Amino acid sequence: MAIAVIMPKQGQSVESCILTELKKKKGDTVAVGDILFAYETDKASFEEEAKAAGTVLDVFFSEGDEIPVLTNVMVIGHPGESTDAFRPGSGAAATVAPAAQAETPPATVASPVAEKPSIAPAGEHSPVSPRARQLAEKNALRAETLAGTGPHGRVIERDVQAALEAAPKTTPLAKAILRDTGGSLPDTGSGPAGKARGADLGVKNPAYSADSETKPLTHMRKLIAKAMHASLQNSAQLTHHLGADARRIMALRKQVKTAVANGYPTDITLNDMVCLAVVCALQKFPQVNAHFLGDQIRYFSKVHLGLAVDTERGLMVPAIRNADDLSIQGLAKQLKEGANACKKGAIDPDLLSPEAATFTVSNLGNYGVEMFTPVINLPQVAILGVNTILPRPKDLGEGVYGFVPHIGLSLTYDHRALDGGEATRFLKQIAVEIETLDIHL
Repeated sequence: MAIAVIMPKQGQSVESCILTELKKKKGDTVAVGDILFAYETDKASFEEEAKAAGTVLDVFFSEGDEIPVLTNVMVIGHPGESTDAFRPGSGAAATVAPAAQAETPPATVASPVAEKPSIAPAGEHSPVSPRARQLAEKNALRAETLAGTGPHGRVIERDVQAALEAAPKTTPLAKAILRDTGGSLPDTGSGPAGKARGADLGVKNPAYSADSETKPLTHMRKLIAKAMHASLQNSAQLTHHLGADARRIMALRKQVKTAVANGYPTDITLNDMVCLAVVCALQKFPQVNAHFLGDQIRYFSKVHLGLAVDTERGLMVPAIRNADDLSIQGLAKQLKEGANACKKGAIDPDLLSPEAATFTVSNLGNYGVEMFTPVINLPQVAILGVNTILPRPKDLGEGVYGFVPHIGLSLTYDHRALDGGEATRFLKQIAVEIETLDIHL
């Protein structure tokens, strides 16, 4: 027998949820415990599991739809069974699997549309009982405009209840507007299941004026947004900040500029030097050169370094394979080639996969950023943010203090895979590598 899968009600105050991802589509076979779809409220994200085995016969909504709670989302059954009775708005009751009945309340049976209550004649106000007024104010309804059925035309609680049953449901914004303005509800709303929205009341957000334009997200932006959201939702991220004495790499950079002016073929940047220091540190801390896989951790013997690249299409992170086999010249060359390929749109898609790199570096120092919190590229266990160089006081010895240039380092790590102590020691090792770096031109 076909059964309906409803949008669960998460908490008493939740009236609707956003369908964020369909894990199973029409025609897919499901087993008990399979994830059917992901959804979110304004506070948290959830996944709905199948409570019965079968085939997905129909799906009534698309990803991104706002769905009232207890509404049928999909139907599971045997191929050939009809799903018409389960379609939202059909007026039929939803059949819920026995195993689900104790966990989620069945979908509400659609009842005949209630007759619209009488309205008091224009310019006249009806007397209202205290209980009726309290119920009306709670639901942003003007009780005095109703025609009462109590003694002497008094509006009583059942009159307000009848008006609420006949009126369309409202979004929180619409309810607030009604409460503030004392306006009237339209007969029908333009939201999901006929819910009245703020726009149905003729009130527009003042920020959405004629000088604004709404554009759909690009596919790249959607991918970035999804990855960043998943990273923060599915990991325990913390960030440690530390500064490294930058005098050594700044002196090396001057040497490189002189060498390039005299014909040296590779322009080695400060970022190239930091990346080399990261590679050296990862070889000494292999537990950071890893992927967290839920109940397993994959440790890599080779360093595949990811570098965040800002392009017109959005942020891309190409991987430099076997970076630990490269000299500073080879690393600088491949970093430059990877960045250029991303900006031209010619990068190998396989190199952009988060699984292609074992660790990522994101450098915002050129923009003058003093400190930031980079987001991990899952399943990697950490990412290094490189900040701008700033003068900081330092003990130069024998009681002498001076201002010394320091480069800011921000390490975000997944606390599920790394403890704070080892993450701090790794970050300190990067600083040590920067402060003692040696390259041969």
